[in-house]
Amino acid sequence: MNHIEYGIPLYGVGWVPDGGIPLLSEGAQPPDTESTQSVPDSSHIVLTGGGGEGSTGVKNAVFVVQFTYQRLSKIGPVASLTEKENPHLATLHLLEETLLPGSPRNQRLLQGQVLKLNIKPRKGADVLVEALERQGVTTVFAYPGGASMEIHQALTRSTTIRNVLPRHEQGGVFAAEGYARASGLPGVCIATSGPGATNLVSGLADALMDSIPMVAITGQVPRRMIGTDAFQETPIVEVTRSITKHNYLVLDVDDIPRIVKEAFFLAMSGRPGPVLIDIPKDVQQQLVVPDWDQPIRLAGYMSRLPQSPSEVHLEQIVRLVSESKKPVLYVGGGCLNSSDELRRFVELTGIPVTSTLMGLGTYPSSDEDDLSLQMLGMHGTVYANYAVDKADLLLAFGVRFDDRVTGKLEAFASRAKIVHIDIDSAEIGKNKQPHVSVCGDVKPALQGLNRILEAKLEKLKLDFSAWRAELKEQKLKFPLGYKTFEEAIPPQYAIQVLDELTEGKAIISTGVGQHQMWAAQHYKYLRPRQWLTSGGLGAMGFGLPAAMGAAAANPDAIVVDIDGDGSFMMNVQELATIKVENLPVKILLLNNQHLGMVVQWEDRFYKANRAHTYLGNPANESEIFPNMLKFAEACGVPAACVTKKQDLKAAIQKMLDTPGPYLLDVIVPHQEHVLPMIPSGGAFKDVITEGDGRRNY
Repeated sequence: MNHIEYGIPLYGVGWVPDGGIPLLSEGAQPPDTESTQSVPDSSHIVLTGGGGEGSTGVKNAVFVVQFTYQRLSKIGPVASLTEKENPHLATLHLLEETLLPGSPRNQRLLQGQVLKLNIKPRKGADVLVEALERQGVTTVFAYPGGASMEIHQALTRSTTIRNVLPRHEQGGVFAAEGYARASGLPGVCIATSGPGATNLVSGLADALMDSIPMVAITGQVPRRMIGTDAFQETPIVEVTRSITKHNYLVLDVDDIPRIVKEAFFLAMSGRPGPVLIDIPKDVQQQLVVPDWDQPIRLAGYMSRLPQSPSEVHLEQIVRLVSESKKPVLYVGGGCLNSSDELRRFVELTGIPVTSTLMGLGTYPSSDEDDLSLQMLGMHGTVYANYAVDKADLLLAFGVRFDDRVTGKLEAFASRAKIVHIDIDSAEIGKNKQPHVSVCGDVKPALQGLNRILEAKLEKLKLDFSAWRAELKEQKLKFPLGYKTFEEAIPPQYAIQVLDELTEGKAIISTGVGQHQMWAAQHYKYLRPRQWLTSGGLGAMGFGLPAAMGAAAANPDAIVVDIDGDGSFMMNVQELATIKVENLPVKILLLNNQHLGMVVQWEDRFYKANRAHTYLGNPANESEIFPNMLKFAEACGVPAACVTKKQDLKAAIQKMLDTPGPYLLDVIVPHQEHVLPMIPSGGAFKDVITEGDGRRNY
């Protein structure tokens, strides 16, 4: 039996006489009936209803053939109509071959053919929600308001989409990012107009800088009020133009299916990024018959998408590898989807790997594995930065030569030939000029390189054992370590205990600051999408909502937000969300009562002059302020505080064993510094490996 689904409702009451000209009965009201119009293909019939926005008030109403439920039954043996579970759909079962009356082509319909007819017009908001469903969306992070109420009403009618209600729009956008980072799927957040929309700005900027696929949907004032400084009006398309990959203002309800399809394609293809869709309230309320078959209109964008890497370039890269003595792989967030191919490349070549902050987990972090150099850059390991400094070949895959990695550009990898593979042509040569570049997806490039290496491996006879031995010596000489503070808890030790108790399998999110760097250094990430952090933008307040999104995407995973007291306070209201939504987020709060990273810079470069970096109560510095356990208690989240090193392991184990969300407030000394450290704009020779806030500089 042939099933054909239509997305266009049909209205009017009437009968088609032999001449095929439709007649309307007096007082006919939509959407009580159906009309049909054939198209040349015998297996597709377009159903239309309503003409423009005239008497019916519904777009696309063209009466070609009209039936009512009652009249249809009088057709006799030709057809019968049955209601389906979906109230918008009915099914026309043809009982014998028939010519469709009134059809321009007198289309012949075959016996047994089933036509699904859309009966009712639908609001733009309902069309939007179905468009999201058709993109596979199952979770959104949406906070309602006047201009987005219609979307929320439509969400209540969806049987497949769950809304996780954040307590602030910034919490919603960071949660959508966390969802995307942990799952690889586009995150979706929704906010109202004006302040709701502007509260998304930090998250959109963050997603653009870190190449995170996301679709943000905002309500807007009705079209006739745009530009009048109406209540809660902001030109959010203009505000976000430079911090989104693309954005839309929907002025025609017919465009919703196409725009949503385009937005998800743009967010995921090429270099991923955030796309914003701004929908005026009157467009959300307008009745329409959705056309789901509209093609996307992105010809210019499609023409610029990178092609498959050329064999000539790949052969050239393999030749450079074979000629080198001290090669290093420098991998970033662009390799998250090609971890298997990267590991195979390392297996074939024996080239050691160092990762950016965004690339952690693409190759397993390990102190024992000679091939794992862990993170490079300002707070990277000494041996990773040593390797890049001494290398004669730098294989830069899916990276952008960020200033926190390179420091002084002229001194970065100054002895090396550079191979740069990246999907974004704007990044090639932007900061560092490569000797060989491939503009394309890292995954097919690595697949091609592996294919060539497998064919030529015996002939190439790659042997970098002497180079690995040299780096191992550096590993032993400059291991990651930390200072002791009598009974106080070193923050790095807390992360090491968490790593041990979770066997390196937890999904970790962070805020921004010292705790972020310690989490990058001391938790050993085994796989991609295990590490969620605000890299390029460095947005404080990211940790808790991002963990919320990760927990929604991975309900069975252990999700831990390693946070600092400064960052945590910026979105502390999301404690209410994780409680109400029963998201099992564990919060390991490294509480030093200060803005730790700024304090470290004050210690090193400003003679320890404190300039508004103390977050406690100056009137009583001996007590911990604010009392984080009270925040948790107010939201019904179990919590505990630990101050002594010997009590820490049991406290973390209890946190992990407690079902649902949990807050563990770990009091740590503010004098500890993140080391190693290469000062901003410095080179490897400037690396700092000693000292803390107990010394003067």
